[in-house]
Amino acid sequence: MKRIIAGTLVALPLAIASIPTQASALEVLVNPHVRRSPVREVVVGRAERRRWIRGHWERRHNRRVWVPGHYERY
Repeated sequence: MKRIIAGTLVALPLAIASIPTQASALEVLVNPHVRRSPVREVVVGRAERRRWIRGHWERRHNRRVWVPGHYERY
């Protein structure tokens, strides 16, 4: 009986905290000025025992920088 009461006392605050409230909808922020940069297409030949890692955009010093694709050995 003590285990049931103890389990209920532990689970009850967690259940109450997970109930969505009206205020939780107000925390969503949307920034319409951020746009995704297009992926650059690169034609690459095949190499043995190497895998092509395609290029991607990274954020460095509050700017977007293109990191070109490269081969990695496996």
